[in-house]
Amino acid sequence: MSTTGTGPGPVPATPPGPAVPPAPGTPPRPVAGPTGRERAAAALRAEGTPEAEWARWDGWRAVADAPRIDGPVVVVAAHPDDEVLGVGGTLARLTAAGTEVHVVTVTDGEASHPGSRRVPPDALARLRAAELAAALDDLGVDRHRRTRLGVPDTRVDAYENEVAARLADVLRTSGAQLCLAPWTGDLHADHEAAGRAARTAARVTGTALWFYPVWTWHWAEPGDPRVPWDAVRRLSLTAAEQTRKAAAVSRFRTQIAPLADDPDDPTVILPPAELLHHHRAFEVILL
Repeated sequence: MSTTGTGPGPVPATPPGPAVPPAPGTPPRPVAGPTGRERAAAALRAEGTPEAEWARWDGWRAVADAPRIDGPVVVVAAHPDDEVLGVGGTLARLTAAGTEVHVVTVTDGEASHPGSRRVPPDALARLRAAELAAALDDLGVDRHRRTRLGVPDTRVDAYENEVAARLADVLRTSGAQLCLAPWTGDLHADHEAAGRAARTAARVTGTALWFYPVWTWHWAEPGDPRVPWDAVRRLSLTAAEQTRKAAAVSRFRTQIAPLADDPDDPTVILPPAELLHHHRAFEVILL
């Protein structure tokens, strides 16, 4: 999860293909203008809604359970950690049941700490790839079913067509019955672009698509009209699944602690209060 632990090294991954800009005539994105981006950035920088408010919300009683998941399943993430924060417990359940799970990470998250002088972007990309490898090991995702696209962090919208094409290839070759992707209304530009690319890929391949929110719990409020609550469904987690997810989340040291104890950049992307949103006894998807 980028807003602008150590484990095994990165596993072999599909190398990124040549990046191409959007095709001529592509309609402008709703968030492409400076006003949309500024408002989204302000919402993500704001203090955020405490998890205690979400826990007290009576509206959860009206949220139905998600349908049964049949595999193979392809999970799309804009950055290393999005898939674990959003649906890590569900991944643990699927792999434990023997369901084939593929994970596609669009960027390496190298722009999460642009002010760091001790850990430049290329080094940060390697660290985050290693963190993700360890987290997916914790969740039981086969190392041969992981793909990194290497799209520049913070610029997914500029490569959206290529990402959609790559995702369509994965959906076809895996025989996926379901694609899980970041919600197109999450207010993070990379998340929304990855979600749009997944929507395009799912449409052309005839694959079912569910979205998962990540930053929504930060900027939204219980009952927020910007969230389509009629599309929200719950994925309940067992205690064992919650434990496996927590172990996987703890791998992302670059995001949950100051980066390399760098006094020039004490930023913690996911402080404890933010992580509480992702340690619930259930996960949320949007149909």
